[in-house]
Order: sequence, then structure tokens, then C-alpha cells
Amino acid sequence: MTKITTIEELETHYGAAVPRSLTKVADHLTPAYARWIMASRFMVLSTVGPEGTDASPRGDDGSVVRIDGPSRILLPDWMGNNRIDSLRNIVRDPRVSVMFMVPGSGNVVRVNGQGAVLADADLLASFEKAGKQPRTVIEITVDEVYFQCAKALIRSELWAGRDDSAMIPTAGELIQEAEAGFDAKGYDDGYAEYARPRLW
Repeated sequence: MTKITTIEELETHYGAAVPRSLTKVADHLTPAYARWIMASRFMVLSTVGPEGTDASPRGDDGSVVRIDGPSRILLPDWMGNNRIDSLRNIVRDPRVSVMFMVPGSGNVVRVNGQGAVLADADLLASFEKAGKQPRTVIEITVDEVYFQCAKALIRSELWAGRDDSAMIPTAGELIQEAEAGFDAKGYDDGYAEYARPRLW
């Protein structure tokens, strides 16, 4: 097995970066990048902490975040399972990366920056939806923003309308694997009804 162990070996193996892959990077949210991000209803939040890394999907029925100036993104933390893995990481290590996706678009927009967990009452109230407020708001200060080339989404045909879900275990089956005797079918059949009042 040939293992690459140095940056020099890695750069020699791959060669120089495509010039435009570097020039497309901005150090703030340009109008075009802001418009792209505000069209996104789904993103992945990546954080790092003493136990390792974490990537958390985030979604909403409209813009998943709010943009507050050229370098500030606000992400409401809606009701979840209270594992708070991402929040634990941000409190201890503010480095964050986020990846925004828009159905039908072959591109992905990535933001790298610094995170903070905010609990200001007025800020939480400003996100109120369906009579509910987020528990906290994650503030992301932008260091860099750029779009990812479309090859990964082209290869995967992510937006081709395919439904491959019959090939994978259900959430209930995954729990059943960890908890003997768990009612996987009952969990799966009832989850949509359970989740509906807990979306926000």
C-alpha cells in the first residue's frame, strides 16, 4: 500500500490546482454568493472538537440561514434530539465549514469560517416560526466562500429523481440493530406524525 504522508508528496501526486479553483474564492459574501445561499433550504454543518469531527444536516422550508451582512451568517438551531454534538464542538473550537445545496443545481457552495453559539432572547425571537423559537442561533463569521465544481453531483446524478431508498435499512431498523426487541416498523410508520409538531 502506497501511503502519502507529506504535503510535498501530495502536491507532486496531484499537480498544480486549476487556477480558476483559486480565483473563485471570496473572503466575504458577494451579492452572487449571498443570493445562492439564500436559495438553499439544505446545508451540512461541519465542526471539529476534542473527540473528532462532526457533520450535521440542517434544513428548513425556506432559506436555511439568514445573512446579516457580508461576513455574518445566522443559522437557527431548531428542535432536535439534544445530542448537541455540533454545538459542543463550536463552544470548544470555533472552526466551522458549511456546504449549501440547492435542488437541481450541480454546484455546491462552501463556506469556511468561525462559529459561535448565541442565545440572545431578541435574536431567538426574531426567528420565531409556528409559535416556536430555536434553542440557540449559530453565528458563522465568513473567512472564505466558494463554489464546488459540479462533477460530484453529475457523477452521482443526485437530482435525477431516482429513489434508491428501498435498498437501505430504515431508521427503525438501524435502531433495532442496537436495541434488541425494538419495534422498527412501528417507529418507521409513526415517525412522520411524531415529527410534524416538532419540526420547529
